[in-house]
This record gives sequence, C-alpha cells and structure tokens, in this order.
Amino acid sequence: MKSVTVGYTKYRWYRTRLLTVKQKRRGAFLVPVAGVTTDGHFLLAKLLYAQGFYEEAITHLDSGGIDRLEEKSLSNRILKILAESFAIKGLCLEKVPLKTTSKTKAANREDQIVSYFVQASASDLALKYLQEVEKSQGTVGGVVPTGTAVGNVSTVAASSSPLPPNTEYRIGTVLENVLQRAPLLMIKSGKLRQAIDQYRNVLRAEETSSTQSLRQTMSRQLAEVLLRGVCETNYIDYEPRIEIKKQGKHWRPNKYSGQSEAMVSTFSCPTEFFAVRNAVLDRSPEFQDARVHSYNSVVAVYDLLVFILARMGQFQTLCESFERAMKFSFEEYHVWMQFSLSLLSSGKHLRATLMLKECARLQPHNSFPCLLAAKVCLENLGNVEQGVEFAEEALNREKRNPQSLLAQCHLVLGVGYALMAEQRRPQSKRAEFKASAFQCFLRAQSADPYFHLPEYHLALHYAEVRQLSKAVSHARRALELNPEHVHTLHLLALLLSAQKQHSEALQLINATLDEYPNYLNLMYTKAHLEDYCLGPEEALLTSKQMLLQWKTFYESELKSDYAQTGLQRVTSCNRGSFHVRSGDFSDRESDSSTVYCHNARAGQSIAAATRVEQALSEALQTGAGPLAQPQPQTGTAGGGSTMGLREKRGSQTLWLLQLQVWLLIAELYLKMEQLSEAEACILEASNIYPLSHQLMVMKGLLHEMRKEYYDAKTCFQNAVSINPLHVTALQHLGLVYHYLGSSQLAEKTLRDAVAIDPMCHQSWFNMGKVLQETGDFDSATDCLNTAIQLEMTTPILPFSTVPRTLE
Repeated sequence: MKSVTVGYTKYRWYRTRLLTVKQKRRGAFLVPVAGVTTDGHFLLAKLLYAQGFYEEAITHLDSGGIDRLEEKSLSNRILKILAESFAIKGLCLEKVPLKTTSKTKAANREDQIVSYFVQASASDLALKYLQEVEKSQGTVGGVVPTGTAVGNVSTVAASSSPLPPNTEYRIGTVLENVLQRAPLLMIKSGKLRQAIDQYRNVLRAEETSSTQSLRQTMSRQLAEVLLRGVCETNYIDYEPRIEIKKQGKHWRPNKYSGQSEAMVSTFSCPTEFFAVRNAVLDRSPEFQDARVHSYNSVVAVYDLLVFILARMGQFQTLCESFERAMKFSFEEYHVWMQFSLSLLSSGKHLRATLMLKECARLQPHNSFPCLLAAKVCLENLGNVEQGVEFAEEALNREKRNPQSLLAQCHLVLGVGYALMAEQRRPQSKRAEFKASAFQCFLRAQSADPYFHLPEYHLALHYAEVRQLSKAVSHARRALELNPEHVHTLHLLALLLSAQKQHSEALQLINATLDEYPNYLNLMYTKAHLEDYCLGPEEALLTSKQMLLQWKTFYESELKSDYAQTGLQRVTSCNRGSFHVRSGDFSDRESDSSTVYCHNARAGQSIAAATRVEQALSEALQTGAGPLAQPQPQTGTAGGGSTMGLREKRGSQTLWLLQLQVWLLIAELYLKMEQLSEAEACILEASNIYPLSHQLMVMKGLLHEMRKEYYDAKTCFQNAVSINPLHVTALQHLGLVYHYLGSSQLAEKTLRDAVAIDPMCHQSWFNMGKVLQETGDFDSATDCLNTAIQLEMTTPILPFSTVPRTLE
C-alpha cells in the first residue's frame, strides 16, 4: 500500500510540473477548451479523487475550466474524460464538508451536486459516450449484426455463452455510481417528481450493451419508487423534457421517441431483456457463482413484477412471464410457487395443482403447497379424493414440522370428509365420514379458538342433523369472530327460517344485502322468503333484479378479459337451487370447462352430471346420433340460441347463472298457476342450455301440473339419468309413477330419495302418500309422522345451499 501511495505522489508531481511548463509557454493564449492543459487538469483531478484529496481535485477541475466548457463535437476518449470530470466534481463536493451550519447553504450545496450529476451533465455525457463507442463498433443495443438478411428483416446471432455478453467498453464505477445516486439525492431532498423524471430520462436513452445491467437496476428502482412513493390519484403521466436548441446535441444521448417508452422500459426491460439474455443456464460447477447471482437478480425483478401486474389484474401476463422464467428455475421452489399462485389467480386450477405438487416435492417438509392444492381440488376441481389425499399429507407434514397451519389442515381435511360423506350411498359409510369430518372441525377449533371457519362448519354440521340450538350458537360465535362473513350470515338466516321465524330471516337477508348487494345467492334466498312471507308477486320483483344484476356482470365480463366483479362460481344443488362459490367464476382452461358442484349434496356425481350435459349438448350441436333433431331458434335475453354454452360469448358460468334465474322465475309462475308464463321462462332457459338436468326437472313439473304424466315421467327420468342424486327429480318421479299406477316402482324411487337425503321431509311425505294408497297404513303413518317432525325444522331452502367454503 505504501508503494502505491508513493507511485501516486510521483505521478502527481510530474503531472503538476508538466502543467506548469505548458501554462508558462502558452501564457495568455490559454483558452478553456478540451486541449492538453484541460486534459491534464481533469486527469490529475481524477487521480486526486482516488487518493482522497477532494479539495485539491476541485481546484484542478476549476483550473481546467469545467464550468466554462463549450459544447462541441469531441472524440470518444474526451467524452469519457469530461463525463468522469463532472461526476468527480459532484462526488468531491459531497465529501468536502461545509464550513457553515446554514441550512440554506447546505440546500444549495445539494442542488449544486445534483446539477453536476444531471444538468452539467455527467449522466448525459456517459450515455452519449457509450452510444458513440457502440456506433463506432457497428453495434446497436449491444448486438452485432451478422449481415444475413431476408427482405427487411435481419437475423441476429445469439450468444451461446452461459455468461452475459462481455464488452470491452464499460461505463466505469464512477459514472455508474453517479447515474444511480442522482435520483436518490433528489428523493432525499424531497424532490420526488424530479427523481422520477431523472429515472425516466436515463431509461429513455437508447440502449447499449454496457448499460444493460444498469438499466435493469434503475428500472427496478423506478418501479419501487412508483409503488411505494406515488399515490395513484396523484400520479402524473410522463412528459419528456423539451431540449432547446442552444443546448446542442453533441453531449446529449440519443433517446427513444414517444411518451410511453419510459413505462415500456420499466416493465418489459426487467423481464424480457434481463431475464432472457443474462440468465445463466449452464449447470456446470464453474458457473455456479454467476448462476446464483443472475438468479437472485432475476427473482428480485419477478417479485416486483408480481406486485405491479397483480395490482392491475394482469394475471395472464404474469403467467406468461413465469412460464419464460421456468428455463432458469430448475429445482427453485420460490419461482415454482409464484407460478402456481399466478395460475390460480388466472383461473387455471388444474395446471396450478400440478405446479403445487412439484412445489411439495421440492420442499418435502413444507405443508403449505399440499394445503393449497387440497383447497383447489375441493373448491375448484371437484376432485374430492385427491383433495383429501393432499389434506392428509399437509396434516402429516404440519405435525412433523409445525408452521402455524394446524387449524387450517384440520379444517380442509374436515371439509373433504364432509364432501366424501355425501358421495357414499350406504348409511354406515356416510355416518363414518361425517363423524370424521366433525372430529376434524373440533380439532381445528381447539387448535385455533379465534378462527371463525371451524365454528361456521360446526354450525353447518349441527344444522344438517337438525340440532338447531347448537347450530345457532356456533353461527353466532363465528359472527363474533368475523362479523363480515357472508356465508355465516346466510346460514343464520336459514336457521331462523328453520325455526319458523321467516320474517326475521327476511330482515337479516335484507340487512346483509345492504352490505353485499351483488351476492346473488342471498337474492335467491330472499326471493324464496318473499314468496313465503309476501307472495310470489314480490318474489318476482327480486328475480327481475337478479336478471339486471346478471346483465351488469355480463357487460363487465365482455369489457375485460377476466371479470373483476364480485360474481362468484355458480354450482348446482340436488334440489334445484344454486349457490355461489368464492373465487373466480370464469373457466379459462380448455380442460376445465365444466362447472363443478361443491355443495353438500354434490361431489363428483354433480361434476359427472355436468360432463354428461356438456357431452349431450355437443352431440346436439354436431348432429351426431339419435339426439340430433331440429331445435326452434328463439332469442333469449342474453342473445343465446339452442347451441351449447361454448358457442356463446362470455364465460360458461355466466350463462349457467342466467339459466338458474330463469328457472327460479318459472318456479314462481308455476306456484301462481300461470303455466304459459312458466313455459316461456322454460323456453328461455332451453335456449341457454337445452340439456340441463335442472331444466328437465322444471319441464317435468310443468307437465305434472298439466297432468301430462307420461311427458313428465320422461323428463324426470332424463334428469335422473344425468344426475342420479337429484332428490327433487326422484321425489316427483315417484309421484308420477304413483299417478300412472306403478305403486311399487314409485315406492322404490321414493326410498332411493330418502336414502340420498333422509332429512328431506318431502320425500317422506310422498312415500307416505304412496304407502297409504297401497294399503300399508302403519308404514304410511310412520312416514307421515317423520315428515311432520322434519318439516318443523326444515328451512326455506336446504342447508346445502350454503357452501362448505374454505374462505
């Protein structure tokens, strides 16, 4: 170190001696231009700055006339010397302390430093130097053309090196430090707008190979400043600084034209440019350090990109970005998990499950990927068995390596067991799964007493077994923990109706709709309560409001790729009702076009039913087989036709929702015995989805009221063929068999309905009527007695209308 200092000292002495001799020879003819004398002063100032003699460096810079230079065309070497001289002047002023404590002079000093960094200007000269160097080398943006061209398109040779491209001319530590420090000084002094403009001005400069890494860093910094320091309401669009003529162009870098270039650079440069070009793909040990460094840089950019695109709802773009990131993310859990979450947000649940499975493999002790995969399987894919497997694996991992997710694991596993219970026909199997689900909910409650969802599911469990007092107690506890949980409010309204407090239930529904005016499941329940309390005419008004709300959702869907409204996934219920699932309602994958059912009576049978409906609808479209027959072309409110849902504009779920609303209106007209109006509503529903099993049930009800029992039997049989667990279809099919004189077949059908849902009083009542006609009065009495007991605790809609939510 001592020898280096001595060398610097001798160099300074010779340089000073040379300058003194040259000044004596030139005398009064010395002018402040980029000549030998000025060159010597600036180089000596750089040397003094490196040694820490800041005041002497400033003296030499002033002697070289740094503040009086004339802008003119200069060589590349002189451009770099001038850029470094301006930068060193500002850096030296930072190091030299003020001899006064005046705040005004301190502020003036900061402005002076920034002026040397920006206005004088070290930044522009540095960028201009690099552009001129690349121009002299025949390169553009750091890429050397190969000379091969086809038409007007030239081919560019891509480097096969695993390392970023190496360039002879680098910007240097001093200039790179100044370019990054200038906006930070502006932010420190409270000039946020000027700092943002400086970032943008640098990013607007035409790109060179030496500034690729710098542009990536400054792009990320600008995005961070915009996210953290600028409110959306106060954001001002970028307006390029107007260059006046007297400033000249000799020292100004070439910039991209247009006002949108800065924002394009901010978002596309980090992902497309830096990640693709500079990512190290070679897995050889000698490239490990470079690979780790490039990976950490890219991950920082992608994390920032997540914040930006997620706020704008651009999840599809985010998925595409992470898909490109996969090539340098081998065995990297963080990127795989981010990709999984992006796929979930964009509605691609099946592929997201595969990604989560890979995340679980990468971290065998982490319970979160398995837990999230279980939730997706249960809520979005209808794959209950696989969801239970994921939940059991998550619980085992959580027990081995606690991550504060024990209550969540028990809850998801309990929901899985509850859904599996509804798929088992033997009563013993069903009771076994229900008991397991109940124990899981109790363990979840014990693991986290302040978690509202275990209380909600316990309330739902007690409601289904008609222990209403316990159900109300747990529902109120859930509301104490989370007063805004809409599903608990809905469940409490149904519990009030089960206690025959229909007016109070209607008041609660109205109060909840004031807070959640777009929640269609509540409006559906409101229509049935109004039908009971006020009559079908009032319920029809609510149904019309539902159609208007559907129109709003539909228009919002058409305006954007993925709707951002409060509409949620529609799912079928075995009794003809529908309910809405939390999460995204659009089916955005070609292999996930089926609307899966997630309520208590659904499970895989409803998922299979919707698949059958879709297959039948496609067969009808293509004219294949005996199902092909001409259909009347009648317009609907949604502009639909008799073609399947895939032919309609908008998401499948939106059209299924309109189908359910038309069926509700048809049901109300049937109660009012206005059969022609009901038939018109059924026709509207047929134009949306002609082979829906729920539509077939409604057609059967219409035929039954007209005493057209053979046509009614055909409709109910078709519905049961598609969905064997549809209780309403079985109930009315049994009655139709009875009306047609097939009492034994009617009894068997009604017994099937009772086996599927033994808590439905209507099934017991119908079976009692059939047994009474066959002369089995004792069994009929028992059935009617059971129906009376169950009807005393029957809600206005089945408890299965409320979803087994995990949110």
